[in-house]
Amino acid sequence: MAAPSHVLPFLSPASGCAARASSRSHSCRRAGLLRCSAAAGQAGFFTRLGRLIKEKAKSDVEKLFSGFSKTRENLSVVDELLTYWNLADTDRVLDDLEEALLVSDFGPKISFRIVDTLREEIRDGKLKSGAEIKAALKRCILELLTSKGGNSELNLGFRKPAVIMIVGVNGGGKTTSLGKLAYRFKNEGVKVLMAAGDTFRAAARDQLEVWAERTGSEIVIDNDKKAQPPAVLSQAVKRGKREGFDVVLCDTSGRLHTNYGLMEELVSCKKVLAKALPGAPNEILLVLDGTTGLNMLQQAREFNDVVGVTGFILTKLDGTARGGCVVSVVDELGIPVKFIGVGEGMEDLQPFDAEAFVEAIFP
Repeated sequence: MAAPSHVLPFLSPASGCAARASSRSHSCRRAGLLRCSAAAGQAGFFTRLGRLIKEKAKSDVEKLFSGFSKTRENLSVVDELLTYWNLADTDRVLDDLEEALLVSDFGPKISFRIVDTLREEIRDGKLKSGAEIKAALKRCILELLTSKGGNSELNLGFRKPAVIMIVGVNGGGKTTSLGKLAYRFKNEGVKVLMAAGDTFRAAARDQLEVWAERTGSEIVIDNDKKAQPPAVLSQAVKRGKREGFDVVLCDTSGRLHTNYGLMEELVSCKKVLAKALPGAPNEILLVLDGTTGLNMLQQAREFNDVVGVTGFILTKLDGTARGGCVVSVVDELGIPVKFIGVGEGMEDLQPFDAEAFVEAIFP
């Protein structure tokens, strides 16, 4: 039986065609609006997620304090220098302060700049007590981190899945950092897929499988054990799209920044991700070992030149590292620190917060 006509009787045949055309146009507009609405919803999801993870840094200040105990010890001389400060002792005090900053790995350029700023403000009569000098010192460091580092929140784009690529040298804590990042995401109800792109080291794949199990994440591995890293990462992103994952975390093989052949492989990985999902990767996070101090700067330069780093993860800040390297890296490259590792536990990868950091390094 034919379906009853829903064309209104006062419409002419031509008008009926126009109505259908108008209806199709309306449907297209509506579909476009739905797509825009979905994109906006996903963008809102990722914006809230990045902000939420960042905000939780403020509740973890105690772990920051324990992680920077060595730096705080080196900078304890600041209070000794400034407690009985007077104008006649300015040059001696500032020289000793400069030395304390250098010992804490702030680097010569930053240390000199900070001390010159303090000297000028003292000379202009803006700083008239030890307490004011210490406050100005903390302000200078905070301004360096916020003006050069920019936004330290994760930038996860506007469509699912967000793709994060983790890079770094061997032994820096790359795979462990990825696992801890997955733990952070899972705690926020995020559906996480890991990609075992470190196909060079079999132990890395096994390690990542353990992290997947611990965090309740899914994982893509090279089943034939001959797949190249770009192929594994491409497969993971395609699965992430197909199965509705929120975030794909891509591990890569550790490599020395001086091995240009392996560094070029990272470029291939990045291109493959972009081909599988336009706009990917949303973040390229470079893992740096905090115990290497200022030596990490050359690594950061090389990785950034080759692959375009969007943020740093500083690891092994477990009480022995000198935290001034955080400021040095940000000042040198203008790239934000997004996470710091302050211990061995799953919760010890902390979102970086500049204000909390400055409070943590000073006694």
